Amino acid sequence: MTDLKKRLAAVLAATVVAASALTAPAFAETEVDDGYDYTRFADDNITLNVYNWGEYISDGSEGTMDVVAEFEELTGIHVNYTTFDTNESLYAKLKSGGGAYDVIIPSDYMIGKMANEGMLEELDFSNIPNYEKYIGDAYKNQSYDPENKYSVPYMWGLVCIIYNTTMVDEGDIASGWGLLWDEKYAGQILMFNNSRDAFSIAGKMLGRSINPSTVEEVEESAEKLKQQKSVVQAYVMDEIFDKMGGGEAAIAPYYVGDGVTMIEDNPDLAMTLPAEGTNIYIDAMCIPKGARHKEAAEMFINFMCETQVALANVEAICYSTPHTGALELLDEETRENEFMYPEDGYLALCETMSVLPDELNSAMDSAWSSVRSYDATGNAWLMPVLLVVMLVLAAVGFVRKAIRRRKRDY
Repeated sequence: MTDLKKRLAAVLAATVVAASALTAPAFAETEVDDGYDYTRFADDNITLNVYNWGEYISDGSEGTMDVVAEFEELTGIHVNYTTFDTNESLYAKLKSGGGAYDVIIPSDYMIGKMANEGMLEELDFSNIPNYEKYIGDAYKNQSYDPENKYSVPYMWGLVCIIYNTTMVDEGDIASGWGLLWDEKYAGQILMFNNSRDAFSIAGKMLGRSINPSTVEEVEESAEKLKQQKSVVQAYVMDEIFDKMGGGEAAIAPYYVGDGVTMIEDNPDLAMTLPAEGTNIYIDAMCIPKGARHKEAAEMFINFMCETQVALANVEAICYSTPHTGALELLDEETRENEFMYPEDGYLALCETMSVLPDELNSAMDSAWSSVRSYDATGNAWLMPVLLVVMLVLAAVGFVRKAIRRRKRDY
């Protein structure tokens, strides 16, 4: 196709999209499953506070569905939508009473932790009929919510390694998680800035489960992470998009869904699933204890489980869907993507993070602080020694002044 024809085709396509946006019927008129009343709170002036991961919903950009706007239009409920970057920051904010949320979307192990601590409401599934209708059985009765009381699966996926093909030798990829410790790429490696993901990778490196069973295992994983620190450029979460996309780093662990998005934006990037296996995670929708608008929150969760909404979300963010209806509508290439929907043989090597006892959580928090403050240059002794020297010099100065004062007195 000539450049002129390409430009004309692009203009035509844009025109068609724009026309479709103007003429397409609203979601409220065409896509709702029969029998569910989304309008019963339309006159109640309700605002729902929704707390989700960053870049984790179809937001209307690039011609996608604006899910929040569609819900507001359909229900008359206003949504105050904000984001977090780690499960730990979500937990800390709710634990401190720093946020009054109606819907949150934490990951598996954090759901279990919050449920155990009485921080979640039990859901009324009569208000969420799409759960039974569309959520696959493989994502129910998980260890973090064995009786399916507190959560509705939203997305799932795997942790992978993302790398820049122009900066990393292809033969090094076979080293699996060891790639993140490779001194050859010192200063070009990014690492997770949250303890559970980091300790999971260290556990795999040590040939163990991603879920430590003793304090000693936590400490051994911490030592492994300290060994890595000299090659780490930065500990990141959402910053990975800019750093990997802009060629500022060569290697990073991250989530497959985000990897797919980054590769679309930068074809120099690629992904690999480590041969040792990895973490398979499930992010799910929950309602915090004491939420002001529980029934409206359940309505929002049900809306997120409408087939066209679930499809829009998975197409926009490229994570794997637990929604059977949305999965059937995905194109064949996506359904056969080895990273988004791996074969059962590889999934057998993967684990979901379990809820750890308080003793291990405390040990991990302490060990993670130790990892982050560790001086990989070997100069960790310098500051304490300097402090001692300064105290000695100060003491000597004080003694000398005292002697001089005594001499003057005589």
